[in-house]
Order: sequence, then C-alpha cells, then structure tokens
Amino acid sequence: MTTPFPLPSTQTVVKSAKTYARDLAERVVATFLQAFLGAFVLTQPLDLHMWQAAAVAGVAAAASLLKGLVARWRDVTNSASLAKGV
Repeated sequence: MTTPFPLPSTQTVVKSAKTYARDLAERVVATFLQAFLGAFVLTQPLDLHMWQAAAVAGVAAAASLLKGLVARWRDVTNSASLAKGV
C-alpha cells in the first residue's frame, strides 16, 4: 500500500484563501482611491471630466484585480503580487 499524498488541512486552505482575498481587495481599493484622488485633483469637482476621471480610476482598479487573479493563477501564494516570494 502506498502512502497517501499529504494534503493541507482545511483550516490552512481557508486561512490562505482569506489572506489572498484580503490582500487582493486591499490592492484593488487602494488602486481605485489613488487613481480617483489623482484624477480628482486635476479636474473640477462635480464636472463631467471628474466623472470621466472616476471611470479611469475604475479601469485602473479592474486592471489591479485582473493582475491579482493572474498572480494567483501563476503561482499559488497568499499574495496578489506578481513578484516571486511575496
């Protein structure tokens, strides 16, 4: 009889998923806020251009989300970073 393949405990898997989700959510929200505030400074409040700038911030946040998902697909880690060992 062969020895079974050692699987991580359920608690480890859930903790890893929670850590990754929290990291990814923080990166997406931070990207949106940084892009929005940067665009807000360059436009007049409540002007059409401000809302266009907000849309650009949304695109930046969506790109951050996509990058985090690619990072998870590329290397199973608890981080949404593309850098190795993070």
